[in-house]
Amino acid sequence: MTKLRLAIVGAGPAGIYAADLAIKAEKAFDVSIDLFERLPAPYGLVRYGVAPDHPRIKGIISALRDVLDRGDIRFFGNVNYGTDITLDDLKKHYNAVIFSTGSISDAPLEVAGIDLEGSYGAADFVSWYDGHPDVPRTWPLEAKEVAVIGVGNVALDAARMLIKHPDDLLPTEIPENVYEGLKASPITDVHVFGRRGPAQVKFTPLELRELGEMNDVDMIVHDEDFDYDEASKTAIATNKQVFVIDKVLNQWRQRETGSASRRLHLHFYAKPLEFVGDGKVEAIRWERTEPDGEGGVRGTGEIREQAVQAVYRAVGYFGSPLPELPFDEKRGVIPNREGQVIDDNDEPLNGIYATGWIKRGPVGLIGHTKSDAMETIGHVLTDQGNWWTPSEPDEEAIVALLESRGVEYTTVDGWHRLDAHELALGEQVGRTRIKVVPRDEMTSISRSA
Repeated sequence: MTKLRLAIVGAGPAGIYAADLAIKAEKAFDVSIDLFERLPAPYGLVRYGVAPDHPRIKGIISALRDVLDRGDIRFFGNVNYGTDITLDDLKKHYNAVIFSTGSISDAPLEVAGIDLEGSYGAADFVSWYDGHPDVPRTWPLEAKEVAVIGVGNVALDAARMLIKHPDDLLPTEIPENVYEGLKASPITDVHVFGRRGPAQVKFTPLELRELGEMNDVDMIVHDEDFDYDEASKTAIATNKQVFVIDKVLNQWRQRETGSASRRLHLHFYAKPLEFVGDGKVEAIRWERTEPDGEGGVRGTGEIREQAVQAVYRAVGYFGSPLPELPFDEKRGVIPNREGQVIDDNDEPLNGIYATGWIKRGPVGLIGHTKSDAMETIGHVLTDQGNWWTPSEPDEEAIVALLESRGVEYTTVDGWHRLDAHELALGEQVGRTRIKVVPRDEMTSISRSA
């Protein structure tokens, strides 16, 4: 039986789904898979991109854990592609590689004043409150009034984490340094700005409902935003998700406000023009928009301003280039055709594939990654004639290579040790989990006998 040695770089949902599908789908090959991850722990976006008060979404970890715990996929954490291992190394030890490194940077936003002090990318903020080991342990939470730009799920997560009372986060796995930082925040108001109307938002009904369930936080919406055009009325009548969102927002319009100590304001038909301030953010200036009759919006020429001392840009994620691979600077992805990585002449590069957000861009929910991985795996398994011919395919050869370079890699057993340690830390104080944040501490616990 022909042996397929497959490397996967990135152990988030996309990489783990791809590994699982490759093992289950192919009976003609003896498939051997090594999963490499630059962080000491697996699960990527689910561990470091989902707000800690989302236990239902984090339940996906159970399914991912089941895949890794079967024992037919090896996990090498704390291994960085480009330094600890290179493309030449992968060609030497494997028949093919799938890159599933995701999108972790903030998409660009072209507005004046973006470089002012107090202007932040929401992706960095998410990494901080999720305890990502590669970001600083502190975050500048000094503003009383904050703007969040965007109307997707990440924007609502950022807004909710900023305005929610920190004590209400204690039952979750919020890191201790994040709790202490939020506890000291003087924040009273968060203003969320969206360029289009309520019927065109990108967040889900679940995310929206969670906003309205916060303790001691008033939800402020504005009647002027609900004078719908025909396109919006049609969307509400024909799309169940839009219908539910409209229903929730209109329920908030009926609520009495003024008694809570904190407020979350939703501004629709508001196009950001400029972050205003002398060296640091002091206000956001925007233009009031209106429907253009074709599903978009146009400017009205009416300019408004809101006093804020910080702005969070949540207009999407963007992929990062990888050493020795082509990269589409405009879309933030590895150029590919159905997962087959292609060069500048649109020719496939033998043995190199992509899946997840680095393949298609940061669109779709976590569950969409499974069908995406299936497409990529389909090409891997039918491309035998284009596989590499490794000179050292033995499974122990890659272990010897990492050890010869002094790479302190972690394993599935090491993740179990870290997982148990975090759960025990939480149990001591009556919480679900307390994340270990420093990379060296994560690695030490994982590698301890």
